[in-house]
Amino acid sequence: MLNKYPLWKNLLVVAVLLLGLLYALPNLFGQDPAIVVTGLHGAQVDADLEKKVRAALQEAKITPTQVERNEGRMLLRFDTTTDQQKAQHAIAKVLGEDYSYALTMAANVPDWLAALGGRPMNLGLDLRGGIHVLIDVDMDSALQAKLEAYTGDIRSVLRKHKIRYLTVKTEKGKQLGVNVKFKDAATRDKALDVLAEEFRNLGVEAVDADGAYLVRLTMPPAEVRATKKFALQQNITTIRNRVNALGVAEPLVQQQGDRRIVVELPGVQDPTQVKNILGATATLEYRLVDTEHDAFEAKETGKIPPGSRLYKVREDGRPILLKKRVIVTGDQITDAASGFDQRTGSPMVTVSLDSKGARRMRNVTTENVGKPMAVVFKETRVVGRDANGKPIKRQVEEVISVANILEPFGRRFQTTGLDSPQEAHQLALLLRAGALAAPIDIVEERTIGPSLGADNIRQGFISVMIGMAAVLVFMVAYYRVFGLFADAALIANLVLIVAILSLLQATLTMPGIAGIVLTVGMAVDANVLIYERIREELRVGSTPQAAIHAGYEKAFSTIMDANITTLIAAVVLFSIGSGPVKGFAVTLAIGIVTSMFTAIVGTRALVNLVYGGKRIEKLSI
Repeated sequence: MLNKYPLWKNLLVVAVLLLGLLYALPNLFGQDPAIVVTGLHGAQVDADLEKKVRAALQEAKITPTQVERNEGRMLLRFDTTTDQQKAQHAIAKVLGEDYSYALTMAANVPDWLAALGGRPMNLGLDLRGGIHVLIDVDMDSALQAKLEAYTGDIRSVLRKHKIRYLTVKTEKGKQLGVNVKFKDAATRDKALDVLAEEFRNLGVEAVDADGAYLVRLTMPPAEVRATKKFALQQNITTIRNRVNALGVAEPLVQQQGDRRIVVELPGVQDPTQVKNILGATATLEYRLVDTEHDAFEAKETGKIPPGSRLYKVREDGRPILLKKRVIVTGDQITDAASGFDQRTGSPMVTVSLDSKGARRMRNVTTENVGKPMAVVFKETRVVGRDANGKPIKRQVEEVISVANILEPFGRRFQTTGLDSPQEAHQLALLLRAGALAAPIDIVEERTIGPSLGADNIRQGFISVMIGMAAVLVFMVAYYRVFGLFADAALIANLVLIVAILSLLQATLTMPGIAGIVLTVGMAVDANVLIYERIREELRVGSTPQAAIHAGYEKAFSTIMDANITTLIAAVVLFSIGSGPVKGFAVTLAIGIVTSMFTAIVGTRALVNLVYGGKRIEKLSI
């Protein structure tokens, strides 16, 4: 029978719409500002912890609307983001190192709906409020660090093969590399063969310059690119670890271009803390003290013994000579926690090493029992900016602790000599997160307040409603009953977009709302094409039933072509765009797919329901 859907197709349309309504529903219940507390290192989130947290909030005169404890975590809900921010500082004072906390938005979804997997959409930074930071990675420093590492490896290889060298120096400029100087050509030629075999990834050549016999090892373009890529990825991993340690729910840390990183922290409102944590490059080095030479004499004369370096003790400023050979460094630290030394009550950091670092520490301390070992604190500080606005950075290296090795130790030990509990806490955080592979510079920073985010949500909602209302009125005025069919499809389309975004747990941003508004306008394009084709068929004398059938059949290829080209544009935007552009592309792509279903299948089902299988003389179109 003409213009009648089979039962299964009608049931499919109904099922899709009901599922869309079900999974769009969680967005109607709203979300509360909340803090999630979880245990670390096996710490229990129990009634005692809840009592302690409640007491801290009561002292700060903050009353949570609800406190929930389940599955090893505690969720505290608040009326406003202001209470949430205040509660964060109050809770931080009592939790300690064994617990982490994160600011988030907790949905008020009924239990039965949550059990079915119903969750609201995530809100982006511009809708929730928070901090946006754009970070530039210093690639020149990354390459210099790589050259320094090669320098140490070259020295070790030459010592291993008992080849004497005069100097090993890094070379900057267009051709990055290391120059090794020898006293004669025979030694140089022997070293050339050894280094060429050991460093196959570098260019190795013999060079005679000004009577000097050199072996030059250069970094080829492929090695330079690989070093830069590693530095960027290592910094992304380190920054992500630091962000997680800050206690931020749903943070965004992603690459932008060849040397930049975007960090978005929803709910965070303290840019100073964020910059201090993200930009910090603090780490530790453990070295043996040079007890054979006088540090004061070395400082006065400027003659530093070979194999040693001159440092300053933070506590009293006195000079101290340390061996150049580093026992372990910060990148071999797997865990760190701050606390207080039970004997002296001073702040300390408990450090755990990886297997390689533990083995090295055990070997060195076993061989040097009774000798002093020093802890060097290294930090890069911004001391000003040059004429171009670029930061001027200076590396500070201070000895924070000197102690005799009483007995061999390996994987786990304590480091003291820190000025305050706050410094110990921050150092532990940085050591847990790992060291940055290259220094970074924050080139852009934006703080979006919660109230501005709420205004953006309201304005975005109003724009969608106004755009949708205008389209609804136009379609009814121009296409009568068929306009009502298009309006129903448009409403269903909006519901399906929200449902899919919620199911995918996509993040909705202002550009995403713009994509929805654009989709609302585009969604009726398919119906306009179909309805105009039906009117054309009626004008040439086709019967109403034949005109409906021809309208849907003949307009389909045009609709498909138009939507596929728009979908291609959305895919390209998503693949090469940054965060806001990606948000726009996602909602646009989802809207194209859902609008094709509602405009073609959905309206056809309604038309068939009203007009299908009947003898009619006229269509209200």
